Order: sequence, then structure tokens, then C-alpha cells
Amino acid sequence: MSIFQFFKSKSFFKQIAFAILGVVIIIFLLKFWLNITTNHDQKIQVPDLHKLTITDAEKTLKELDLYFKVIDSASYNPTYPKKAVIEQSPEAGDFVKEKRKIYLTLNPSKYRDITVTDLNGRTKRQAISELQAIGFIVGTNYTYVKDIGKDVVRGVRHKGKIINPNDKLPKNSIIELVLGDGRRN
Repeated sequence: MSIFQFFKSKSFFKQIAFAILGVVIIIFLLKFWLNITTNHDQKIQVPDLHKLTITDAEKTLKELDLYFKVIDSASYNPTYPKKAVIEQSPEAGDFVKEKRKIYLTLNPSKYRDITVTDLNGRTKRQAISELQAIGFIVGTNYTYVKDIGKDVVRGVRHKGKIINPNDKLPKNSIIELVLGDGRRN
């Protein structure tokens, strides 16, 4: 039997029909299985979790059959409660399927700690700009001590206590400078 006779034979057309039928059946079964496993028609609207504590957010998400994962703590925001949700992904109002993870960013309980640099011997203006650049607030009540250098930093205080170089204080702490008065002993 030659190749041309085989392509004209009944057995060739039967095999082609079986192959096409098999592919069609596989496609329909795959489509049916995907509709079941992917919950194609299901939509859950993501709630607004901003300013909720982590326990309240967990309770709200559990009622909707959603999960959460804390991915980060942002820099402290005093307008939000401590350990409250600042950001979420996906955003409130978006639609997701059940058992989806909602990624949360929380507000820390306080400002992060910053190391106080050694300012001894710097001018008042240099010290103020350096302290403000790293996140401190410089108070206006200066303490003057006898020193030959006028307005030269001779120490740093926080709430009346002397602060040593490399001590850590929360960001936005009020720092008071101890300055020289410019008079000789």
C-alpha cells in the first residue's frame, strides 16, 4: 500500500476522527476542571482595614475567609493608633477570591531610635542643623557653662539628663544644647 492510498483509506479517516474527538473531550474536561478549582465566578470585596488594630483586622478578614500577612512596619505615624494598619495590598474595594492573602503594613508603637552623634566642639548652628537632619527637635532653652568658646557645644541633654555620644533616643525627641558662654575662667 502506498502513502497516497493510505491517506485515502477508511482507517486513516477513523484515526483522524478519534484524535479530534479525543482533543475535544480533553479540552472540555480541562475547562470543567478549571472552573471548579479556580472559583471563576467568585468575588469577595476587600474591606478597608486602615486604622484597625491587627486583631480587629484579623477578625474582619476571617469572617470573609481571607488571610493576612504582615510584611512591614512603616515609619511611625502619630495620626494612626499604635500597631494599626497603615497600608494594605490589595486595596480596599478590590475584588479577590476566597483564601487570598491580604498584605498589611503596620504602624510601629513608637518612633525608631536614632543614635546621638558626638557634637562636642561644634558650633551651635552646626549642631542644630545636624540634629534636625537626623530627626531630632532642638529646644530653644540653651544651658550655658563657663567656656572660652562662645556658642560651642559642650554637651547635650534630653529631659534634663545628660546624653552621651552614641546613646539612642526616639526620633522627634527634644534635645537641649549645653553651650559655652565665651568667657574666660
